[in-house]
Amino acid sequence: MSIYLPIAELSVNIFIILGMGATVGFLSGMFGVGGGFLITPLLIFYNVPPAIAVATGANQVIASSISGAITHFRRGSLDVKLGSVLLVGGLLGATLGIWIFSALRALGQLDLIISLLYVALLSTVGSLMLWESVNALRRAARNETISFKRTGQHNWVHRLPFKMRFKKSRIYLSVIPVVTLGFGVGILTAVMGVGGGFIMVPAMIYLLRVPANVVVGTSLFQIIFVSTYSTIIQAITNHSVDIVLAFILMMSGVVAAQYGVRAGQKLRAEQLRALLALLILAVGVRLALDLFIPPTEIYSIARGGAE
Repeated sequence: MSIYLPIAELSVNIFIILGMGATVGFLSGMFGVGGGFLITPLLIFYNVPPAIAVATGANQVIASSISGAITHFRRGSLDVKLGSVLLVGGLLGATLGIWIFSALRALGQLDLIISLLYVALLSTVGSLMLWESVNALRRAARNETISFKRTGQHNWVHRLPFKMRFKKSRIYLSVIPVVTLGFGVGILTAVMGVGGGFIMVPAMIYLLRVPANVVVGTSLFQIIFVSTYSTIIQAITNHSVDIVLAFILMMSGVVAAQYGVRAGQKLRAEQLRALLALLILAVGVRLALDLFIPPTEIYSIARGGAE
């Protein structure tokens, strides 16, 4: 069954879109990521224009993140104070990111830049995460103790000023790296349509030394508000949010996110990170192939879409 998307100006199979939303929602709840790094490329693969895919993909991130964050809040695995500090940086970063998005679109380079950014970012992050996860799994197989936070051991982040105590996470940390992390993720949310969880989750664990049990919920909390802000401003500024597409993605994403949270609790942290790394690498490779492999039809006067 086909449905017409008014902003994207093409017809799509509604069941394929529902499947995309459900898949991304499930992964969002399972890994604690917004899922924008996956839904945006999937929409681009399905011939949705990149500008529409970025802005609308951020909308789907909101729905799945809300669903997952509520579950973590009920279970006490969400640090609202830490998430609020991340949010301050995220809103500032999203504001700058929307300006960059508009500038690139005016120059006619938005589609290429989005694809290149995705390939570079996903390949780098995925490779680093996979390397660390494999090492962690090897240590676990040898029954070695894996500790992310050792007594008396601090890195340069913990020597910065303007410290704040986050009781839920049991850390005493400067707000500077927290706001900076949120700022960077905010830019990515606006420019690439990602929630940024695939960067925020490992950064909170390895850089900020936040306990793993509160990282996922706190990441989703921040993603909700930054993605909402980005979506609203994108709709007002660039008119690139397709509400019909967003609604279909949200319907399936919210339901699937609950099942993702349950599935994630059955796997060890090292296994979750390894699976997420493989997923990130797979998306990056697929985008790279689209960039470097010549198309079957070099010239076309028609706009791609689903029949």
